[in-house]
Amino acid sequence: MGKVVIVINSEIAEKGKVLKRSLVTEKMVTALKNAIAVNSPFPLTIEVVSSSGLGPHKQDPDPDSVIYCPLTIQLPHWFNFPGQQVYQACREIKERQIWVAKHLSYQTTLDEGPNAGLGDLWLPIVLTAKGPIYAEVIEEGEMPNFYRQPVDLSDDLRQSLYHLAYQLLENLAAPPSVYLLQFSLKGKEIIFDRLWPFPAAPALASLMRQKPDLFTCYWLCLSGQPIFDLRVFPNYF
Repeated sequence: MGKVVIVINSEIAEKGKVLKRSLVTEKMVTALKNAIAVNSPFPLTIEVVSSSGLGPHKQDPDPDSVIYCPLTIQLPHWFNFPGQQVYQACREIKERQIWVAKHLSYQTTLDEGPNAGLGDLWLPIVLTAKGPIYAEVIEEGEMPNFYRQPVDLSDDLRQSLYHLAYQLLENLAAPPSVYLLQFSLKGKEIIFDRLWPFPAAPALASLMRQKPDLFTCYWLCLSGQPIFDLRVFPNYF
């Protein structure tokens, strides 16, 4: 029997119960737990821990005996797992924006003026061992933490987004996982914001529209299982 550790940005009680969790965090944890339960060939122990409660003495000494599934970017710098370097790089938002502007010539939200602010669109990238699979773009709705998928974009915009995502992941030597490229649009110009190295809150939109959903893809990537295709349904349920 193996072990899976889901790391979140919330307080955890002694028996592993999440305290002061937001509804969004609860939905993300539930979605990932369901994905693990359905897509595991053998029984697994699942533990939910808080990033603030992590300690070097608590980390399993044998990294091959546990699969870490972070659902937060707020991880200690010493936390050792396969995505450690990518998570640290993705926290350096300004540095990533400078690199994108310099090497790929995309505008970024670092620019002052009309480009300032956070991106309201997300391109999901399912990075498998054989290469990336791009899912349909997600947008934020009128209400906070309400997301919709798919967003209709022109072929030119899609290809430009795919190029940006591929080059960025190549530069970071990113391991298999699910990534969300956050951006906005100014007319036909892509404004890069940041890269999330896990299925952040917008990925919840995929639970109703995509098969396999992004949390299932996340588990399949981290556990080394294949993903051959992504399908989006207008009305999945």
